[in-house]
Amino acid sequence: MNLGGVVVAAGSGERFGGPKALVEVGGVPMWRLAADLLESAGAAPVVVVGDVPGGIPGGRRRRDSVAAGVAALPDDVAWVLVHDAARPLATTALARRVAGRLLEGDVDAVVPVIPVRDTLKRVEGGRVVETADRTGLAAVQTPQGFRRAALAAAQAADDRDASDDAALVERHGGVVATVPGDPANLKVTYPEDLALVEALR
Repeated sequence: MNLGGVVVAAGSGERFGGPKALVEVGGVPMWRLAADLLESAGAAPVVVVGDVPGGIPGGRRRRDSVAAGVAALPDDVAWVLVHDAARPLATTALARRVAGRLLEGDVDAVVPVIPVRDTLKRVEGGRVVETADRTGLAAVQTPQGFRRAALAAAQAADDRDASDDAALVERHGGVVATVPGDPANLKVTYPEDLALVEALR
């Protein structure tokens, strides 16, 4: 059974000030780094969703863009890695860790996670109203891995949005496993993030 890949590069980059996928890190556009990463983990083919060379059109929401990418994969692709173009420091070792756990075949999705280290507080109107219990909390990264049938079923089950693709699978009873993430696997959201990424690279 084949492993394919989807790179999400369709965001408008509102908080960044423009589309991020075309921004270069080390002289290479972030969408290309993401595609190369998935290929290095054994994904073939890799579909890039976004307004980039060779990309396909994205949707209004992230979940719509991922669905378009999954639909564009050949029918014989049974497993899918989904990665954000905005995470240019993800490593081949991380992607292979996700793919390896996914291909064990006993779960519907795999996500890389890192423990939440900072104290978390709920803030309303500029005031702290609660300190959250961070026991068991983890920050989730990409690439994420999916059994294609489970992801497609979760996408078709309802039209509610989710902050990541694994949440759709989780919402509909899918089994989501974790593997250790990488603290250096930062997401470029604001312009200042790019300087930090370049420094870490």
